Amino acid sequence: MGLLGTTTQESYYNQSQSAWGETINGSGSSGTVAFTLTTAYFSTLPTAETQFDVFINGKQVSSSNYSYSSPTLTFSSTDYDSTIQASNGAPLAGMTLIVKQTDVAEQFGNYQYIKLKDIINNFLISYVGEDRIISKTPRSLVAFHAQRGLAEMSYDTFRSEKSQEIEIPPTLVMKLPHDYVNYVKLSWMGSDDGIEHIIYPASKTSNPKALLQDDNYNYLFDETTGEVLSAENSDTWSNYKNNTNEDATDTKRNIREDLQDLNIGNRYGIDPQYAQNNGSFYIDPLKGKIHFSSNLSAKTVTLKYISDSLGTDDEMQVHKLAEEAMYKYIAYAILSTRANTPPFLIQQYKKERFAETRKAKLRLSNLKAEELTQIMRGKSKQIKH
Repeated sequence: MGLLGTTTQESYYNQSQSAWGETINGSGSSGTVAFTLTTAYFSTLPTAETQFDVFINGKQVSSSNYSYSSPTLTFSSTDYDSTIQASNGAPLAGMTLIVKQTDVAEQFGNYQYIKLKDIINNFLISYVGEDRIISKTPRSLVAFHAQRGLAEMSYDTFRSEKSQEIEIPPTLVMKLPHDYVNYVKLSWMGSDDGIEHIIYPASKTSNPKALLQDDNYNYLFDETTGEVLSAENSDTWSNYKNNTNEDATDTKRNIREDLQDLNIGNRYGIDPQYAQNNGSFYIDPLKGKIHFSSNLSAKTVTLKYISDSLGTDDEMQVHKLAEEAMYKYIAYAILSTRANTPPFLIQQYKKERFAETRKAKLRLSNLKAEELTQIMRGKSKQIKH
């Protein structure tokens, strides 16, 4: 049996069923009223009427007109529509009946991935057992190294990105996502064109812990615990937040555009990272927040970041172009941590793991000949300094 099994393309594209062995021949007060839902169209059969909608010739049927007892849908004469149904509720002859599932999320393109549990099963079958490279090992150990491999490859091999789009509040602070590991880029969206403008990190500021002091500059302590008291936000962050010079007229950054300043060489030695007016940000890892400059207030900002792909069961999947790299990662991890493993065998699988990981990176880099050709057509352009 093929990898697609018996799932139909209608099930994939529409999460619906529109074909039955029964003949739709309703007329007058007769016709088929009972229809059977099958797993060929629904990976998991609905268990209640609230999990699907019913359409006849594109017109939705009232839920009071039918009943459902898995896997059979049965029409009745209650609230029937005479333009599409016979008096007993059966669809009229020539009509198309569609049952569309509504309680499942669309998963387009999922064939390119293999579930982590399948990776574990395949590894136990092909690598573990008598006359195999690993004589025996518990499934829990394979699962542990598989999850570690998935996390490691998510950072720089799979190139899997997540994203969040929010409008920056007056506080100029964005909370880090719950599964955040590192950011890929931040950008703000133009209000009329949807183009993303890159926001660059501000490396010369932060939000340090601000200790409270009295008028004589002595530290203040909690009377109960004796711990030094601190403010919620530092003066550094307050000044950065209230700075209104974070734009193209900021004289402190030597990026004024008026002719007089250009003539006197005010742009001499400019740092390119500051020669833009897209704003800036910095991440406070201790508090789990992103701080933005004042000119980004009320702008729509997009955060693209990477996770370890272990947050939910649906995330725990491996791209098929990196499947072999996962097997080699698990094999090397198990062999290198076992006692009495021949050193040459460890080195062999270390090299194979490196080679397969490198191959996976090249495959997933998604290089296209036509796109490279188009880019290289500009290689002869002169860049003036």
